[in-house]
Amino acid sequence: MAMEVGAIVEGKVEGITNFGAFVRLESGETGMVHISEVADSYVKDINEHLKIGQTVKVRVMKNDAENGRLSLSIRRAQPVKAPTAPPVPAWNKPARPASNASFDDLMSRFMKDSEERQQDVRRHSNKKRGSSFGRGK
Repeated sequence: MAMEVGAIVEGKVEGITNFGAFVRLESGETGMVHISEVADSYVKDINEHLKIGQTVKVRVMKNDAENGRLSLSIRRAQPVKAPTAPPVPAWNKPARPASNASFDDLMSRFMKDSEERQQDVRRHSNKKRGSSFGRGK
């Protein structure tokens, strides 16, 4: 019986190698799960994820009936997780003004922040200039 590509079936792990695991399906056919198809994360040692005799769900990825080879995937048989956006760092969040702030309040706050930043830049550049030219001690 030829397995349909994309089908999700159960099977038992029959053998484990350095490059993957051999799984016997309910239909009696044996296929291979490559080490890269075992889990979503990096798999250094397949024995940490699978044991001989373990029942697993697999998706049929490729069926080469001519050579009798089935390519299987455990990680692609799992339900798809919805992607989540990474959290925005605090320094990258836009400052939210108070909803009752007027334009003049916002502008004066901007000018104050801008002046403080300019002073920091001037102090920093004066320190650099003073140390690089030497002031005759």
